[in-house]
Parts: sequence; structure tokens; C-alpha cells
Amino acid sequence: MTSLVSVQGLKVHFPLHGGVVLNRRVGEVRAVDGVDLEIREGMTLGLVGESGCGKSTLGRALLRLSPVTEGRVLFDGVDVAALHGEKLRRMRQNMQMVFQDPLASLNPRQSIETILTEPLRAHGISYDRNRVRDLLDQVGLPASAAMKYPHEFSGGQRQRIGIARAIALEPRFVIADEPVSALDVSIQAQVLNLLEELQEKLGLTYLVIAHDLAVVRHVSDEVAVMYLGAIVEQAGSDDLYSTPRHPYTKALMSAVPVPDPTIEATRERILLQGDLPSPANPPNGCRFHTRCPFRQETRCDTERPELRQIEPGHLVACHWAEEIEAGTIQPHELSPEEVTAAQA
Repeated sequence: MTSLVSVQGLKVHFPLHGGVVLNRRVGEVRAVDGVDLEIREGMTLGLVGESGCGKSTLGRALLRLSPVTEGRVLFDGVDVAALHGEKLRRMRQNMQMVFQDPLASLNPRQSIETILTEPLRAHGISYDRNRVRDLLDQVGLPASAAMKYPHEFSGGQRQRIGIARAIALEPRFVIADEPVSALDVSIQAQVLNLLEELQEKLGLTYLVIAHDLAVVRHVSDEVAVMYLGAIVEQAGSDDLYSTPRHPYTKALMSAVPVPDPTIEATRERILLQGDLPSPANPPNGCRFHTRCPFRQETRCDTERPELRQIEPGHLVACHWAEEIEAGTIQPHELSPEEVTAAQA
């Protein structure tokens, strides 16, 4: 299976300005700082991580909705980061987005028919009302919905409308940014099942961004874990959930509740200490070392680990992944003094 989207050394930095009079540049926020990703055609890649780790910024950068500071975004071999004007507009026909908040992403003053035909008009594609009915039918809504307005629908129905708008141009690649986080739990499964049905029917490739590990596991073929602007682990969904190899991934997995009360009461938990560092001033060396229970001072504090393959298809950015797995490096609780020193 060939790669449809290839991300190479992608960086998205935002300038920080200070000063009342001169408003000079005093630094930068490294929202995305050197990301490499491969998304194979027809598959779903899940992207997970804490809030503020750069997930949404990465997704927006792939569509050039956020400026690319450095690196390449190849879509079917074409560098999207180098496109401008009409060429970029034509490329975006193949790359669409489903946004997190279904109400905020829909114009409340437009009818659903107008919302669904807007991307067609923007790209000069002819259409009729049959096209609108087909789109509504594909997402499980009646044809009568076309004449209504966003406030007349529930949250789940509004997200279905957002999905219909995203597939209106018949794209090949869709980014779903927290597509169910604003929905009731009872509705989330319906929307996720809809995404899977559309993928099978239309041959779509997905990047699903979420902080909910259960959501990502349900829909993803592969999962990438992001921390402070960088990918720290990537593997097949089953592989990553059964044998996480990066300490940050282990911590995320240990925080997910288990429905069996016996296992839940006895299983080991990894509690992260300290605060998430600022992307405006990330730590030297491994960015996770300020909170890592497996931290080894000499190397972790000074050398940034590369994202390397430790098993076929399993990539990890950790100096000690093999030693941690073998048990030769044991976790230890950082004292308050060590946390303060690591974060200094």
C-alpha cells in the first residue's frame, strides 16, 4: 500500500512579540517541531496526545491552514507546502477537514443546502439538488434537512452535516479533528461508524486527531503519539495498545479505565509528575525527560532521541526503549527537587 501523505521534517513555529512601543520578536512557540509521518492510502492514522501537544496545528498545517515554517508535506508526491494560489486551491479539493465543534463550523445564517454546495461553488463545480440529497443520504439525513438551518439539528446531526460538507468535493484525504469530542457518548459511536462506512464506500484516507484513546483505537489502523510538538511513538493500533514502548505512551495507556473492577483495582498506573513544558521554551534533549519516570540524566537531558524502528512497523523516540521493555531500567519517582531541576 503506497503512501498518500508523507510528512518530512515539518515545523510550525509562531512568533512571540513583546514590548509596548517596538513590539519586537522575543521568541517563538514551537507548536510542531520536526514531525515525520507516513499515511498510507485507504488507511486511518490516529493522532493522540495531551491538549497543547500540537495535534490540531499539525492537522491544519497539512492543509496549509496554518503556515509551514520548515519541512515538506507531500500529497501523492506533490509538495503541498510549496503550493500557492490556484495550484493550492485545486489541491485542497482532494484534502478536506471535519472540525471539532459542529455548531461553530457551520454558518448559522445559511441553510444546509447552501452549506453543502458552498465548496462546490468555490471550486467551480456544477451541481443540482440531487447532489445535495445524495450527500444527505450518505450521512444518514433526510432530504428535507436541506431547507433547514444548523440550530434545528442536534449535535450529532450537525456533525453529520459537517462530514457531508467534507465529502462534497469527493476528496481522497480527510482530516477529522476531534470529530466526536463535543458529542454525547451515546452519539459518538454512530458518528465513528459513519466515518468507517464512508471510508469503505468512498475509499477515503483519514487522519483522526483525538485525545480519547478509546476513540482512536476504534477507528485507526495505525496510531501516532505526539508530545510537545514531536511524534514519540507510532505503530499499528493493536501493537501499540498491547505493547506500548515509549514511557509517555505507557502513561497514557495506564490512565485509561478498565471495565473489569478486579483488573482496575490491581493494575499498575504511571502518574506523570510536573507540568507540561511550554512549547515556547521546550527542554533540551528528550522533551519528555522532565516528567519521565525512566529518565537517565546523562543522555536524556542532552540528546534528543530520533524516531527509530525497534520492531517492524513500530517506531519509538526513546533512547532506552529496549532496556525499559527488558526491565533493566526500572521506573523511579522523581522528587520535587528533581522535577524542579529537570524543568529549569
